[in-house]
Amino acid sequence: MTKTIVSRARRMLPSVGVLLAFAAAVPPAETYARHYAVARAAQFMVFAVIAPAVLAGGWPALRAHRPVLPSRQETHAGVRVTVGLLPFVALVITWRLPAALDALDRAPALTIAELVTLVSAGTAVWLELTAALAARQPLPRLLRAAMAAVAMWTIWVVAYITGMSGAATAPPRASALSAAADTQLAVAVLWAVPAICFVPVVYASLMKWLGDQDRPAPVAAASRPRGHAHSAFVSSLRPPRGWRS
Repeated sequence: MTKTIVSRARRMLPSVGVLLAFAAAVPPAETYARHYAVARAAQFMVFAVIAPAVLAGGWPALRAHRPVLPSRQETHAGVRVTVGLLPFVALVITWRLPAALDALDRAPALTIAELVTLVSAGTAVWLELTAALAARQPLPRLLRAAMAAVAMWTIWVVAYITGMSGAATAPPRASALSAAADTQLAVAVLWAVPAICFVPVVYASLMKWLGDQDRPAPVAAASRPRGHAHSAFVSSLRPPRGWRS
């Protein structure tokens, strides 16, 4: 029963991700984003992190019927990490530049381009982090931890720059909040959302990797010496050391 409920919930995640991205791109969310830096930051986080994570979370449920193809030639893991990360890093930096933010305020239609590019790049990253691609072997856990950390640090660097240059990135029409408070809240959003989404991935990947390192490798039966089983049986019958003086 529980597995059925979880499976149904996962099948709904892609629709939820699409609805989240769409809701953040249309009024009233888009209207607030053109007036407040914190609303623009929240919209950016939905496009870059939240919606992609939700979409990737439902991906295995959509592709569960497809078999894994072990014979397919795998791309080198380092190349996959680079190809997945570079577009995400470039787009995150580009859409948070002051010129891009000014363009979004002047032409709200650009929000659709921001949505499509960020959701696409973010989903590619999360598909690797969640190992949701059925036709590919999962990346090593250590690489997944590094990939999540780089994605998170990129957004944190953007948050730091936003805080240092708040006057250049805060919309001039904000009235309910002071410019300083608006910028501080925007920075808080840019710091909190990546921490909530990426830190658990980094922690879980590192813990599982460390557990795999501590676990001894199994010894194949064929590689054991012929007399191994007999000597082990005889040793078990001997009295413990110190039994006789």
